[in-house]
Amino acid sequence: MMRHKLGTLCSVVTKGTTPTSIGLKFEESGVPFLRIQNLRELTVSLEDCLYVSADTHETLKRSKIRAGDFLITIAGTIGRVAIVPDDFPECNCNQAVAILRFDRTKLLSRYLLHWLSTDDALNQIRGKKVTATISNLSLSQIKELEIPLPPLEEQKRIATILDKADAIRQKRKQAIDLADEFLRSVFLDMFGDPVTNPKGWEVKEIDQVCTEIVDCVNRTAPTVDYETPYKMIRTTNIRNHKIDLSSVRYVEKDVYEKWVRRLKPEVGDVIFTREAPAGEAGIINFKDSVFLGQRTMHFRPESEKITSIYLLYELMAPGVQQQIARLSAGSTVTHLSVPECKKFKIRTPSIENQQRFTDIVNKVERSKKSLLASLEQSIELFHSLSQKAFSGQL
Repeated sequence: MMRHKLGTLCSVVTKGTTPTSIGLKFEESGVPFLRIQNLRELTVSLEDCLYVSADTHETLKRSKIRAGDFLITIAGTIGRVAIVPDDFPECNCNQAVAILRFDRTKLLSRYLLHWLSTDDALNQIRGKKVTATISNLSLSQIKELEIPLPPLEEQKRIATILDKADAIRQKRKQAIDLADEFLRSVFLDMFGDPVTNPKGWEVKEIDQVCTEIVDCVNRTAPTVDYETPYKMIRTTNIRNHKIDLSSVRYVEKDVYEKWVRRLKPEVGDVIFTREAPAGEAGIINFKDSVFLGQRTMHFRPESEKITSIYLLYELMAPGVQQQIARLSAGSTVTHLSVPECKKFKIRTPSIENQQRFTDIVNKVERSKKSLLASLEQSIELFHSLSQKAFSGQL
């Protein structure tokens, strides 16, 4: 399949400018001004949008965005893409967003969109990176990307197949998101607003319902560059109510034993992040030999007073999250001390009510396992189709 440099297919490859950098200003209303966060779900959103005047828009005429333009983020978050809808108003953007305009009778926007997610495109981008973390991508580097370009009808066929495969993937992801939303709704329905506590549950400090609250060892464990049975849980492993061990660091047995001498993590323990970011939590629901990395701490619920799952949801609910925000007010980096974490105020419904909620969560989580397996299959299918499509094998 013939390859073409992207720059040869585009009549415009440009980027925006922040108005304040050249003495101009933003307005309360006017012409929409896009930033990275306005590129969402492969389209453009005006939520949390800034505005400039018509005069400023004209001054920044190089970066006027029209319906049908193809946008890609080139600084900070690299590679987020969007196609500007045909009914979208003319707008402008900052320097983190690149604008590509091309003849859509030669290059199909959705074909380009799908190609940019392939290993082929990503490897080219990594090869042209400015820094090791790919924090910036220049316009000249975008122009040099080489895209396989079949006839337009073949582009349409490929894009249609990948659109359908992607729709399956998105529907399965939405089903998982709905399950999570359902559990949050059940929690609110059973226990009420965690901030106002309308059901009048008794409020206790967290150290009154835990048998152990232990901080991490406050220095970094010496790791090894090969796998061992002993895994470090870092703050990056704790996200979205879960502890993810898919990307961990390893240590030798003697280091592990030294780092767990105060308390060895067990199934049912809740691990909490004090910084980077503060306020994430997850339950140990596996038997791997793990220990705590820096800026994390360890709650062991007293089973007669509180269930692990109820404690997790209470920690992640607005009541405790607002306590975290108040404790860190004025700090440039959200950081919580161990004594502060021991004094979180949490509601304590009857253990019977907590157990009913725990049973519901466990049932939904079992269902989610099959959904996650289906999602993984749909992702693999999409990637397989994508690689075949852009190598002429589909």
